[in-house]
Amino acid sequence: MEWFTADGYWLSRLIFQRALAVVYLAAFLSAALQFRALIGERGMLPAPELLRRTPWRAAPGLFRLHYSDRLFAAVAWGGCAVSVALIAGLDGLLPLWGGMLLWALPWALYLSIVQVGQVWYGFGWESLLLETGFLAIFLGTGDTAAPVLVLWLLRWLLFRVEYGAGLIKMRGDACWRRLTCLDFHHETQPMPGPLSWFFHHLPRPVHRVEVAANHVTQLLVPFLLFTPQPVASAAAGLMVLTQLWLVLSGNFAWLNWLTIALALSVIDWTPLAGPPPARTAPPLWYEVVVIAVTALVLVLSYRPARNLLSRRQAMNRSYDPLHLVNTYGAFGSVSRMRLEVVVEGSADPVVREGSKWREYGFRGKPGDPRRLPRPFAPYHLRLDWMMWFAALSPAYARSWFGPFVDRLLEGDRDTLRLLAHNPFPDAPPRHVRARVFHYRFTGLRELRATGCWWHRTYVREFLRPVSRPLPPEREGGETGRGARR
Repeated sequence: MEWFTADGYWLSRLIFQRALAVVYLAAFLSAALQFRALIGERGMLPAPELLRRTPWRAAPGLFRLHYSDRLFAAVAWGGCAVSVALIAGLDGLLPLWGGMLLWALPWALYLSIVQVGQVWYGFGWESLLLETGFLAIFLGTGDTAAPVLVLWLLRWLLFRVEYGAGLIKMRGDACWRRLTCLDFHHETQPMPGPLSWFFHHLPRPVHRVEVAANHVTQLLVPFLLFTPQPVASAAAGLMVLTQLWLVLSGNFAWLNWLTIALALSVIDWTPLAGPPPARTAPPLWYEVVVIAVTALVLVLSYRPARNLLSRRQAMNRSYDPLHLVNTYGAFGSVSRMRLEVVVEGSADPVVREGSKWREYGFRGKPGDPRRLPRPFAPYHLRLDWMMWFAALSPAYARSWFGPFVDRLLEGDRDTLRLLAHNPFPDAPPRHVRARVFHYRFTGLRELRATGCWWHRTYVREFLRPVSRPLPPEREGGETGRGARR
């Protein structure tokens, strides 16, 4: 079937596949380095407990057969190895079926991780990576030209990502309609980057332009993805520029980078790359598989498409346990005030008014006012993100914050590895507390005078001091209290 392939998109496919492999690497690396403290056998939300209380069909995956921290580590580091192989182009050296199996491997491994990730993996970009990775399996490799149907499915996915984000903003917070959201957002976003202070202090008319340009890119430009070239390429290029602006202004894990990869698959690189190399005709079995997958995706797209048209549009929702076709969106509402939960410990035997408290430092979220936010994306700091949600409402932290404090009181090494600064390197604290502070960016004069990027003000108590039991050798001299949540 001559219509089945698009020879001119050989470089588009190559760029997209390598970019997707880099995102896979960031995702597997994040999982490998953080899982023990979060969902390990002794983690804050142990995966084995989840597996015991949920049925197989609700969350199918490799760990349904067996879970151990050793197996999880093998899956995560194995995913890293496969990602590196894909970055190096190993799929192009294999026959078509071998390349497809190689692309199916990271999708299956990461699906297994997400299925046991619980709240730590409840972000929209997890589903986006799985949906994108699933489509990449059928994109073809090596001497086979890219199939038109899969290229259009990638455009449909990119459309839902951008248009869904645009609609949720217009339907959500009035500040998006008034073009005022960026008066606050650069300061209150979950994890600011090193340039966020500078973005926040741009003139307000520039913020209005930022919001207006965002609306154009997310509400109008996505429809141009389905037009002939070079219009579709120009539309995708505008999306790339918008996503790069977001990369500069904050840390959003791999959401922006994966959206850029999708946009790059739309661009026709023929004027730069020249004519495509010689390609073999795709085998019949491959054509049948691609057509069947296309039909499946179109059927599963009914509910996500209906969600786009609904006045009660949901953000970042999956409609099937395999995350094959999902809905997306971000920042339907914007916080006007930045609240942060500051966690502190004390080595004093008894908490008194004059007790000395020392602050734990997180890698990405604001803490020390003198510390400039740092770049981490596409690496995902899951604990830091959830701490942002905890400051919005204690309900977001109900399942994991108590276990987190318990592990600080125990001096758990895996938990402490998630932090940037442990103020108790020799022995764990006797008491831990958490307090909520209001953070705001300082002005230029204030920055010069104090050296602080942030100014913070105490707001309220988040967790009153809790303590750990005394070790056996000290029980005779002091009375310990069990940790209270």
